[in-house]
Amino acid sequence: MSLNEQDTFNLKRKVEHYHEVLENTRRYREVWHSELKSQIVSQLQHLSTQVGLNASVEARSEIENLEAVVCSLGSVASGLGENVGGMRRDLIKQNGALVYQQLFNGKILVLINLPHIEKYGQPQAPKTIAIYRPEELKEPYFLRHMETFVSEIMQWEDYDDDIPEPNQRIGFKMNFERNGDEPKPV
Repeated sequence: MSLNEQDTFNLKRKVEHYHEVLENTRRYREVWHSELKSQIVSQLQHLSTQVGLNASVEARSEIENLEAVVCSLGSVASGLGENVGGMRRDLIKQNGALVYQQLFNGKILVLINLPHIEKYGQPQAPKTIAIYRPEELKEPYFLRHMETFVSEIMQWEDYDDDIPEPNQRIGFKMNFERNGDEPKPV
């Protein structure tokens, strides 16, 4: 079987796109190291200081090209305690963090680690804000991410089940009403 150029045109376009994707990964990683990581640290430190948020910002680089910048609210004694051998041991609360994680392909995953108290339920899965190409992360996004982070942390801290979820409808009429009709007596 002999294939001509027309037969392999789509495959050739896919291979060209594949090479572009690989080049983007290389370029994104380079941008992270040359400028983006320090820009993220600087923006988060500046915002934290400006608004009076007691947070520490650090770059973590345990695995090359899977690095992260973490804006953490630290950990504290939760106020809860357990009795261990006649002594009180405080349970530790992780206060949450805003994380900019470099992905395997050089893009940046922005997520929120919600607070968690040890031995008090399971930690919630991180909440993803978005995934960005390095050139997409502009100054206003850092402010928006920080606002989202503080809102999520505040909701966790102020947990209250008095406010029903918007999709949670409870009521005896829900199963009986149709097109505005009144429920029929049973």
